[in-house]
Amino acid sequence: MEEFLNITRALSDRNRVRALLALKDRELCVCQIIELLALAPSTVSKHMSILKQAHLVEGRKEGRWMYYRLPEGERYPGIKAIITWVFNYLSKDSVNKKDIKKLGEILKQDPEVLCKKQNKTCVTDSEKSLIKC
Repeated sequence: MEEFLNITRALSDRNRVRALLALKDRELCVCQIIELLALAPSTVSKHMSILKQAHLVEGRKEGRWMYYRLPEGERYPGIKAIITWVFNYLSKDSVNKKDIKKLGEILKQDPEVLCKKQNKTCVTDSEKSLIKC
């Protein structure tokens, strides 16, 4: 029951759903997610932490960068079906279409350049998926 409630809480926020949708077919650096959502790094960090706690995303640290992707394999039963349902249900949503277009532009930029553009140097705590800028 608790796992189900964590998942539904994670999906109850528009920005968390947008971040989840952005990860379809790709891994993203946290700076790319910050740019897409146009939110403060600490806010994005909290959103990603909630998604990670619900097992809807996985994170990995590479150097000073934190990357997120959809979970691979069947480590958590049912997660793949839930993510597929979210993608199918929202595939034609106008916000999702705008995000796909914006993400295309973001992906053309180097993540380091994005971080500098955001005028912050981000350091991550991979243990908690927190971003400190």
